[in-house]
Amino acid sequence: MASPSLAAAAPSPLEAIPLASRPAAAAPRKRPVLLLDTRPHPASPTPPLHSSTAAGAGAAAAAAASAASGPAQARRKKSSHTPKPRWQTVLSVAAKNAALLAALLYLGDLAWRWSHPPPPSPPPRDGDALKAYAARVAELEASLDRALRMMQVQLEAIDRKIDGEVGAARADLAALLEEKRLTLEEGLRRLDARAGELGDALAALERMEFLRKEEFEKFWEEFKDSLASGSGSKVDLDQVRALAREIVMKEIEKHAADGIGRVDYAVASGGGRVVRNSEPYVPKRGGFLAGWLGGGNPDPQKMIQPSFGEPGQCFAVQGSSGFVEIKLKAGIIPEAVTLEHVSKMTDYSSWLQDVAYDRSTAPKDCRVYGWYDETPGESQSGHASKMAALAEFTYDLDKNNVQTFDVTTPDLGMINMIRFDFTSNHGSSLLTCIYRLRVHGHEPVSPGTSGFQA
Repeated sequence: MASPSLAAAAPSPLEAIPLASRPAAAAPRKRPVLLLDTRPHPASPTPPLHSSTAAGAGAAAAAAASAASGPAQARRKKSSHTPKPRWQTVLSVAAKNAALLAALLYLGDLAWRWSHPPPPSPPPRDGDALKAYAARVAELEASLDRALRMMQVQLEAIDRKIDGEVGAARADLAALLEEKRLTLEEGLRRLDARAGELGDALAALERMEFLRKEEFEKFWEEFKDSLASGSGSKVDLDQVRALAREIVMKEIEKHAADGIGRVDYAVASGGGRVVRNSEPYVPKRGGFLAGWLGGGNPDPQKMIQPSFGEPGQCFAVQGSSGFVEIKLKAGIIPEAVTLEHVSKMTDYSSWLQDVAYDRSTAPKDCRVYGWYDETPGESQSGHASKMAALAEFTYDLDKNNVQTFDVTTPDLGMINMIRFDFTSNHGSSLLTCIYRLRVHGHEPVSPGTSGFQA
């Protein structure tokens, strides 16, 4: 249905027919003819249509605009152009009316569809719903499976990375611990060496014969009594100096004679004596050893007498082993023993640099036993039950010829007998030479101290 404005503006097809073609009855009345120009005006180009609705609306607007401007344009063109044929004008108007009608119909259809939506589709049957649900579940399971596999791959990669980092950390920790262990062991070795040095220093300090307080007080009382009884006056400084000088001179003489500055309770000149020994070695007459060892009957007392390093002044026992038992000059608390052999190198003579003719006869391994003998002349089987080990040592030829060994058994009582068991020498199977044996210690403070009990 055409709009009123368009119907008023557009003349009907009958009005557009020229008057000449009408019947003669209508000739006396003339009307103006309105010609429609359907061509687009240059000053107002038609915009492009983007949809069917826009096309219909545009066509209607164009028709209205053409109708409004039609008379003016007809008047302008009437004077300058020849009018179009009427059939063309009729055809143009009909086409425009048809386009406008199509646009209106399309708009009405859209309005009907919007106001009357289509009914909803019927719900699917139960079987189809179950199939769709099963398909969705299967799709979800497949998605979960893919996600699980991806997570497993990532976890395996993370595990490998963690294992690698843990292995590297473990190796670094092991290397650090090993370094710390080596450092600690080195520190412990140094500490052990220092402890050994300290122990040696303490042992050397213990071996020094310091005067005890009781002994000094006793000595001082005796000294004051002796001086007071002789002069009847008090002790003065000059008397103390004279006594000190006398004591020092005696100690110097003792050290010069003994060589180590320690009291020897086995020395023959002080009362010690050899009471038993293994079978002595007797060299053949006229032999080299007979001249060296002095010939005649060997004297075992040589082992407890100063030899002053003179070669041959020793007691030789037969074979590579032997024993010696010595009666001490008094009962003592033993502290150490000393074994002396001839020196390796000396200037004893210009033609003999190596004094020891055969140093393989020197004792090597030795065990020392001690006991207190209350019954003089007791048999060996009788005092064997009383013996206790005092020390065990090895004489080293590369060290000093006079070597002292401490008693290693603690808490020993008083002894007056000692036994040296030489189990080997430095290579000689013929004899073993013993130059000097010494026993060191101190006498008990109380005279009534009991003897050592095994």
